[in-house]
Amino acid sequence: MARAAARRGLTHLAVTDHDRIDAALRLRDTAPPELTIIVGEEVKTADGDLIAVFLREAVPPGMSAVETIAAVREQGGLVGVPHPFDGLRGFGRKSGAVLESIAHLVDWVEAYNARVVGGSANEKAALFAREHGLPGVGASDSHTVLEVGVTYNIVTGDPGTPEGLVAGLSTVDFRARTRQLLRARLDAGCQGCPVDEGERPAPGPGNQGRDPVTRAGRTSSPPDR
Repeated sequence: MARAAARRGLTHLAVTDHDRIDAALRLRDTAPPELTIIVGEEVKTADGDLIAVFLREAVPPGMSAVETIAAVREQGGLVGVPHPFDGLRGFGRKSGAVLESIAHLVDWVEAYNARVVGGSANEKAALFAREHGLPGVGASDSHTVLEVGVTYNIVTGDPGTPEGLVAGLSTVDFRARTRQLLRARLDAGCQGCPVDEGERPAPGPGNQGRDPVTRAGRTSSPPDR
């Protein structure tokens, strides 16, 4: 998985398995030198999934979202909300908790998740991010090597530290290497709305104000065999 990410041009990869970090730790130690692995976890809270990154230890599942966020902060980590309005995986779907209750506590919202199929869940997430002043990021949410990098984020600077990622999120843009964009770009110009790879060239020396750039993604490791 790490080799595939490097071949596809990613410079940073957040590995966020469900309720564990052991595979992320192994990948961090064995990844190609051109790829930085960010150790993370997709934590199943009582209110829905949360993404935690820059972890030293796994965060136990089952706590409330607020308790989980506090546990991540104790490790110096960052927290985002994945697929918040997905019909099957959305935040608060079982507990009744509302996303607004934690908007001031998180660092980003997934405005585009490549595994969301149909409906307007990504559009709602992008709109929520804009209305609450949160960075909207893209996530391949890959569970197989084939999916690695189908969506990636473009940021300035080095997102390999919590401080660097927070700084990079202020200018985040993301791209989807898929036609299933569901028209999530909003006419009002929401921060982080998706751009088709064919619509705009990737940042480079001729793209003023966007260098140096890094390309970061999020994935889960393949299941153990």
